[in-house]
Amino acid sequence: MTYIILLLYISLLYLLYLLSQKHIPYSKRILLGLTLGILLGAIIQALFGVESQGTQFLMDWISIPGSIYVRLLQMLVVPLIFVSLVTAFTQMQNQTNIGKISVHVLSILMITVMIAAVVGIGSVLLFHLDGAEFTQGSQEIARLATIEETKTSLEGLTLPQQIVSFFPSNIFEDFAGSRSTSTIAVVIFSLLTGTAYLGVARKHPEDAKTFKQLIDAFHRIVMRMVTLILRLAPYGILALMTKMVATSSLSALINMGTVLIASYASFAVMFLIHGLFLIFHGLSPLTYFKKVASVLSFAFTSRSSAATVPLNIQTQQEALGVDTTIANFSASFGMSIGQNGCAGIYPAMLVAMIAPSVGLDLSNPMVWLSIVTTIAVSSFGVAGVGGGATFASLIVFGTLGLPVEIIGLMISIEPVIDMGRTALNVNDSILAGVISAKQLNRLDKTIFDNPNQGLVSES
Repeated sequence: MTYIILLLYISLLYLLYLLSQKHIPYSKRILLGLTLGILLGAIIQALFGVESQGTQFLMDWISIPGSIYVRLLQMLVVPLIFVSLVTAFTQMQNQTNIGKISVHVLSILMITVMIAAVVGIGSVLLFHLDGAEFTQGSQEIARLATIEETKTSLEGLTLPQQIVSFFPSNIFEDFAGSRSTSTIAVVIFSLLTGTAYLGVARKHPEDAKTFKQLIDAFHRIVMRMVTLILRLAPYGILALMTKMVATSSLSALINMGTVLIASYASFAVMFLIHGLFLIFHGLSPLTYFKKVASVLSFAFTSRSSAATVPLNIQTQQEALGVDTTIANFSASFGMSIGQNGCAGIYPAMLVAMIAPSVGLDLSNPMVWLSIVTTIAVSSFGVAGVGGGATFASLIVFGTLGLPVEIIGLMISIEPVIDMGRTALNVNDSILAGVISAKQLNRLDKTIFDNPNQGLVSES
């Protein structure tokens, strides 16, 4: 039976390949991969169970495309951050606005992630979630062991020490991702490189021109690599969804159903708040969400903010009328700073769920303030690929001195939550670009207000 399932899986991969050859729209192939993965995973669970040897054997083989897809996305995080941020500098028309752009984008990201933290805490109180009521299975125990290992590398750092750790001392070490704060270190190095370029451009324009040509070429190559890897998305999503459904205990999902509902209720509230930001700045939320729908749907299915960066930038420029520099800044910063879902709502909910058992009084406004502030600072450097939310939660829990067991208990529902988290993360980065452009008078309202202009396809 296991070999029959494997043949069926290979047939589904081949079906997706045939559809690509017939130029079926990319978004439809993504959705089909998602649907087929859910169905195949359900069949495997019904036939073999969650923890049987047959399921383990199948997952070892079925996971190959998904694991390769995720690893390739992880590989691109650092090059994407570096090339996107430095390109933002080389494409600037007015060099005097770089500070204003950075401040505006970062301010919006920080404000919204703090609001997201408040929403997360509020949802826990509204749905009466108590982490002490959750139970452990074998998956949760295994996940907790991994989390404890990661926690060890973060222990002993105070909040000021964490801030210092953001800054690189050996950039090659951070390019290799060997530190927990490597992502934000690469962001800082990229900003320094771009600032240095602006100085050289004033004093040695010929050298700056040469550097710009190199960066432009590097940018095109990296974006082409992204395009090639995104072609694997339907196959990767089929594999990832199959594994998620096949290895997720139905009873655990039912047990954690209230957490799922509370999470998505929080995401919905944050999307509404994003809409209020647009209204406050005289922009139509309906027009905005129509234009970003395809980007958010891809983020939802791919579960990767990093993979969505090219679409993010393209949508901001062509569909929303955002200045090129601001689009690059907001997409790059939003991939690693102030993520509303992974670094805002999720850690806040976990802290609030465990609060009663560790003596945190959520009726005290100062407790809320300490949680929200810690989350805001800890949101720097969360990589835009799978696992970012867990890492962000570990930093928050370590800073507040809380036990990490509840993070491991989320394994059964985390993939489902992660889809909504990622879509919210990407929307927040786009929102930061649109609002910043509007505040700096660098938003083309003609493009933004035209409901049909610049709608882009993932392909």
